[in-house]
Amino acid sequence: MQHLLMFLAFLVGSGLVTGGLGAAERGKPVKIGVLTEGFGPTTGAVGLRDGLTKLGYRENKDFVIGVRFTQGDTSALPAAARELVQQGVDILFTDGRNPAKAAQMETTKVPIVFAGGGDPVGLGLIQSFARPGGNITGVSDLELELGPKRLEIFKEMIPGLKRVLFPYNATDAYSVSEAKAYRDAARQLKIVLVEKAVRTEDEAKTVLTKLKKGDIHGILSPRPMTSNIPGYVREAGSQSSMPTMFASTFFAENGGLASYTPNTYESGRMAARLVDKILKGTNPGEIPVEVNNNIELVVNLKVAKALGIKIAPEALYKANRVIR
Repeated sequence: MQHLLMFLAFLVGSGLVTGGLGAAERGKPVKIGVLTEGFGPTTGAVGLRDGLTKLGYRENKDFVIGVRFTQGDTSALPAAARELVQQGVDILFTDGRNPAKAAQMETTKVPIVFAGGGDPVGLGLIQSFARPGGNITGVSDLELELGPKRLEIFKEMIPGLKRVLFPYNATDAYSVSEAKAYRDAARQLKIVLVEKAVRTEDEAKTVLTKLKKGDIHGILSPRPMTSNIPGYVREAGSQSSMPTMFASTFFAENGGLASYTPNTYESGRMAARLVDKILKGTNPGEIPVEVNNNIELVVNLKVAKALGIKIAPEALYKANRVIR
């Protein structure tokens, strides 16, 4: 139950409950439900809040944001989406492909605004970027296409990187696609990609707690939170003094070595414009999907120092943000 709690208490305390969307016309705040498979409020949700504020909407008067998070448990997403709909949210904001699909399967009436997740057409979320159709629109990104570049940057950062572990959940379609992209890139980069396909959280934990530093030179985390694999990658990197590369800025900010990913905060800010259009009466299916081209490389030098890892200067120079 804890991971399905409405996280409004935290949001109020942190200032993430905000306002400004047509309260004068509605007579009550608009309720925006955020659905994520992460571990709490996301940077995308913060970006959404800030984007709405920048558009001139008043805080704590016209809209509230509540978050349901499933702590890496993808199977809990449908129930979480259902509960948000039952609680009468006016808009669903989803972070990532799995939450977006769960929301889409749950409702054809409540407007859905998604952020991230790669190709929304291939995923079946929309009919086209120009006219999404149905009750959905959002902000896409180039996440899957970034995989090869992420691995290339990882190699540039760590001199002597030859064998890279990539653990992923074999039941998650996106993770399987990631594995193929990394496999092809590794071949071009002359890196040995050590793939470990798991199906449960216990399997993931076992794989990542039995690492031997001499066997591999670094760990590449999958993007999806399925089976909490990114969390175990972070722990394994710390325990075995091994470099880690993530597809989420959160982990570079919280114990991982680096991340190379679309700026999810920016995706949230962009999504605020779409929410604004919906609340002004535009059908979400007629609002073109936007693409976030803002890519961010984050390097955590605190972690590098703790692990005794020296980052190649030329790679460090490319970082958009360095945590010291």
